[in-house]
Amino acid sequence: MRVFVTGATGFIGTAIVRELMGAGHEVLGLARSDEAAATLARSGIQAHRGSLTDTASLVAGARACEGVIHTAFIHDFSAYAAAAETDRQAVEALAGALEGSGKPFVSTSGTAILAPGRTGTEADEPAPASAATLRAAAEATVLGAAHRGVRSSVVRLPPSVHGAGDHAFVPTLIDIARRTGVSAFIGEGANRWPTVHRLDAARLFRLALEQAAPGTRLHGVAEEGVTLRALAEAIGAGLGVPVRSITANEARTHFDWLAGFVAIDNPTSSAITRNTLGWRPQEPDLLTDMRDNGYFTRPA
Repeated sequence: MRVFVTGATGFIGTAIVRELMGAGHEVLGLARSDEAAATLARSGIQAHRGSLTDTASLVAGARACEGVIHTAFIHDFSAYAAAAETDRQAVEALAGALEGSGKPFVSTSGTAILAPGRTGTEADEPAPASAATLRAAAEATVLGAAHRGVRSSVVRLPPSVHGAGDHAFVPTLIDIARRTGVSAFIGEGANRWPTVHRLDAARLFRLALEQAAPGTRLHGVAEEGVTLRALAEAIGAGLGVPVRSITANEARTHFDWLAGFVAIDNPTSSAITRNTLGWRPQEPDLLTDMRDNGYFTRPA
């Protein structure tokens, strides 16, 4: 099928595009700049000019295709509420464009919207009263489209989606440890992050596009929970710096804007997803990927 992909030039989006094309699908990629359009063209992908804030462009792209995968998000944590609202408006526009068509619409959410401290499942609603739940409105919009004739589903991704080209939380933690000379964790470091390799995540998005039932929540989780202490120890070993515990108050200074994410306890299961779609993660786990694939050779 012809698939409209937002975020087609991004870290996860590029892997999804390759996965789709390898399975015989055609891709129309959202491009917000000439540079992005040129990048898509070099990969043999047709570009559709527009942006998340230009909902008319999103509607046109969706209507030109047989399915939609939405991965784009404005990653500005200094204006997170505004970014989440832009995302909600974008998914509302995309869902509206597909209304009554029966076409698949796969959107992206995060496991961090779940209640902390317990193993979350696909059946769980977002936790109330949390900054992360600002994205829950977009998730609800996507799932609600299932009642409007759209084969809509949501893939919740973990805090660490790792692999070649990763420039998110784990590389940021490595850069902080390199700059400060210490790889830190908070308290006992027993809190957990689920993880997934970007290539495994890409396969899940394709399976969701092809198979997911309307109104389905899916978890793109390979490892249910890597402790932050284990992650800090891997960073310490990789950089040759000491590893130590710090207090929650110290974390605000040490980790800056990342402190809240470093503190979350977000163990998450993907058992329902695996049983429903037959998804089986095959790529290296996070700590192996960090050790073997260049995470510690990147400049600060």
